Amino acid sequence: MTTFLKKQKLFFTVWILAMLGVAATLPFLLSTQADQLQGLELPFPPAVLLLLAVMQNGLLLGVMTAVGLFLAKRVGLGLPFVEAWLNKTPPPEAWRRVTTSAIVMGIVAALIVIGLETLYFVPQMAAAGLSFPESTQPPIWQSFLASFYGGITEEVMVRLFLMTLLVWLGGKVSHTGEGQPTPAIFWLAIVIAAILFGLGHLPTTAALGVPLNNLIVTRAILLNGIPGIVLGWLYWKRGLESAMVAHFSADIVLHVIVPLFLG
Repeated sequence: MTTFLKKQKLFFTVWILAMLGVAATLPFLLSTQADQLQGLELPFPPAVLLLLAVMQNGLLLGVMTAVGLFLAKRVGLGLPFVEAWLNKTPPPEAWRRVTTSAIVMGIVAALIVIGLETLYFVPQMAAAGLSFPESTQPPIWQSFLASFYGGITEEVMVRLFLMTLLVWLGGKVSHTGEGQPTPAIFWLAIVIAAILFGLGHLPTTAALGVPLNNLIVTRAILLNGIPGIVLGWLYWKRGLESAMVAHFSADIVLHVIVPLFLG
């Protein structure tokens, strides 16, 4: 019974954090999609649709969190610092050191994205006559709040659920003598999850009217996949909390600091 209650505490802790990330991104979404919403004939009042969307996200995140935590224990993944806090046991490593290194890696990943975008993709898109439509930059505070969605909610979906599932499936094919997935399986899962995360941004790009040619698809994969590989490695080696901190740090650079100084 004690073990069951501990598992329930971990599930609700992760699920609530993920839902807080959803709530944090709502002002950003309403601000950036206000014009589109005004042009639609909605079957329900906006407040009702918003409530339904939150409930749908809650159900989806609940399933992802439950499956991710269930499989994570079987492949040596998890949230070591949250679990130590809930179990009132010493953490596996010094939290300050792990947090500092995660912040640094997140910032470096963001700088790589900025460099690739500025030095390669922007000139290539200009040469091909492609561009993203101009949009009004939402207030910085909205971008700041939306960074919690990336840092928490997306990590639950992409790393805790998707990557863990891929590792578990791969472990059925290649595993060590102790029954754990081999390092090659972890790396394969990290790369596949990162690529899928990048491809997941293409529907939004298409909705903006940008044609999904090879350049745009490559851009989506690299600009999201390279940080995704860093985050996947952190999840594997230091726990999901480390990946969350790094993702949040990268988003702060990309969506708060850069617009603040260049916008």
